Amino acid sequence: MKKYKLAIFDMDGTILDTLEDLTDSTNYALRKNGFRELGIDDVRKIVGNGLYMEAKRATPEGTDEETVMAVYNDLFTYYKDHNEIKTKPYDGIVEIIKELKAEGIKTAVVSNKADIGVQKLAENYFTNCFDCAMGETKGFALKPERDMVDEILRRMNIKTEDAVYIGDSNVDMETAINSEMDFIGVSWGFRGRKKLEEYGVKTIADMPEDLLKIML
Repeated sequence: MKKYKLAIFDMDGTILDTLEDLTDSTNYALRKNGFRELGIDDVRKIVGNGLYMEAKRATPEGTDEETVMAVYNDLFTYYKDHNEIKTKPYDGIVEIIKELKAEGIKTAVVSNKADIGVQKLAENYFTNCFDCAMGETKGFALKPERDMVDEILRRMNIKTEDAVYIGDSNVDMETAINSEMDFIGVSWGFRGRKKLEEYGVKTIADMPEDLLKIML
């Protein structure tokens, strides 16, 4: 594979294991609104499109919009204050990002998390690792739309063909397709290799160090 000038990473399930904190926060919101809790594997299946969609998918089909919004608001508020309890970087990913930068490849994050959370987590867990990071921002459509990817490219003055998107889900793959950009799937995230293959992902990294073999 060609050498890139920019590697854009998804956050949840790609560089950060956030699943336990997301599960705890989702269950707090569900309990508060009278719904049954979900197991961690249930939450694994509903994340990736932002907290509103997570709240909508966590509630039973047919739940009215007012109730979904109540669950979303409780989820958003609780997660904002509890997003670093069990969250941690995947083993080896920090070192790999630093190696990519040492090879002259710029790095960025594009996530459907709220931008304030993306900036905080990127700084706290990946200090000096990323040249740019962007989360949910007013005026920009969430992934899999290409808005945030295009904004990162604009800020960094990088052409689409010189960048690659790296993520763990179908949302990330679709983001790369919509952005007309190469994609690398990572199997250590929320979906796993089997799901990535079912989605049709051609290039898959099973360990963080595989990213070096693929990209350099």
